[in-house]
Amino acid sequence: MAVVEFDGVAKRFGTVTAVEDLSLAVEEGEVYGFLGPNGAGKTTTFNLLLDFVDPSRGSVSVFGRDASTESTYIRRRTGVLAEDYGMYARLTGREHLRFAIRTKDAADDPADLLERVGLRDAADRRAGSYSKGMRQRLAIAVALVGSPDLLVLDEPSSGLDPNGGAMFRRLIREERDRGATVFLSSHLLEEVQALCDRAGILSDGRLLVEGTVDELLARATVRPKMTVEVDRIPDTLPRALGDVDGVSEVTTREDSRELDVRCIDGQSKFRALSAVVESSAELVDFETAAVPLNEAFQQITDRATDGGGDD
Repeated sequence: MAVVEFDGVAKRFGTVTAVEDLSLAVEEGEVYGFLGPNGAGKTTTFNLLLDFVDPSRGSVSVFGRDASTESTYIRRRTGVLAEDYGMYARLTGREHLRFAIRTKDAADDPADLLERVGLRDAADRRAGSYSKGMRQRLAIAVALVGSPDLLVLDEPSSGLDPNGGAMFRRLIREERDRGATVFLSSHLLEEVQALCDRAGILSDGRLLVEGTVDELLARATVRPKMTVEVDRIPDTLPRALGDVDGVSEVTTREDSRELDVRCIDGQSKFRALSAVVESSAELVDFETAAVPLNEAFQQITDRATDGGGDD
């Protein structure tokens, strides 16, 4: 069952089109990642979902209810982290959570929420003294109040250090495991790759492509990279590797004895390694890296910018 549905949605601000012909569904219990460059329309999409703005055309539904007419019901079941979430500088972390708990008529313990986001020792400090990362942790805790059925998170890792990022990923997995649906936007593509069941790429207000991470990688035709280390690089080796069936690119790393080899599949990797062994160079080591989502993202958005669209 779809928890969030956009059907042919457009949003215009005067002559500016922020979202155009957007149709997508976020299924119950999944983590859906929303990707796109700055100004792509991600925040406007979230604002449409939360009834902060009305669509110019099309419809938005959440939990099967119309987002424009039943926003009170929807917000009661939704935890929100807005990109520009503001703190009350004179309130402590604990007081922020007490206020959010009263507002939602929930029964959470502020101490438990602060513990989950790593702010237990700062519970009674005023938020005005918090660092950016601490404020973001508190905003995440506020979004978790009431164990919401849907989490809508706009750039949730903004300002978090590596420890904070690890904490956030743990929380999302915990929320997913208890049955929550998560709809998040992020510029951290490795985070989307690690967390999301599906993702969509938005550019200039249009959804270019969506699917699982593996489907996006396949659609972008980005090939996995194998790094090969040898004792030396004969002049003939890069060409020999380039002639291997299934090898799409060979790059020699400057001032090193390593070559980066793009292969279409496991068989082509084996053939490439065999070519190294058969050369006059000695194979020292090799390593295969997963395709980073940022390469697929860049390729898909560049294709859209160039007017090629998506096949």
